Amino acid sequence: MAALFRLAVLAPALLLISCGRPSSDLSDLRARMVTLPNGQKIRAEVAMTPVQMQRGMMFRDSLPRGQGMLFIHARPDYYGYWMFQVKIPLDIIWMDSNRRIVEISANTPPCPGRASECPSYGGKEMAQYILELGGGEAARLGLQVGSVLSF
Repeated sequence: MAALFRLAVLAPALLLISCGRPSSDLSDLRARMVTLPNGQKIRAEVAMTPVQMQRGMMFRDSLPRGQGMLFIHARPDYYGYWMFQVKIPLDIIWMDSNRRIVEISANTPPCPGRASECPSYGGKEMAQYILELGGGEAARLGLQVGSVLSF
């Protein structure tokens, strides 16, 4: 009986130790490194499900340098994006299925008002991947139409 009691006490402790440092941000579980043409890397939170894509960068107060959000669509299409409930300006970068930049909306302004008042950006070129960075980052990093990213 004493051995069973010790096992009941030790098992949860061993489980906690084996788990390592708990993540404070669930986005860590779905992050991917994006490598720019100059070799610099961006840590991008990945959005693949409809719910993740719909939420995107909504309600966030900041996006630090070196970080972004990568939207991965199942197939190429003309994807317009909007800034409904986004609080900060973003650079929105559309890439084709070869990860070549086909369109950039620089310093895209937030739209804190009603959804019906928010304009749509991009979607003029066939794209499969969209990367969002903080406003001004695309220019600072030298990204332009024709640049190829890897991830």
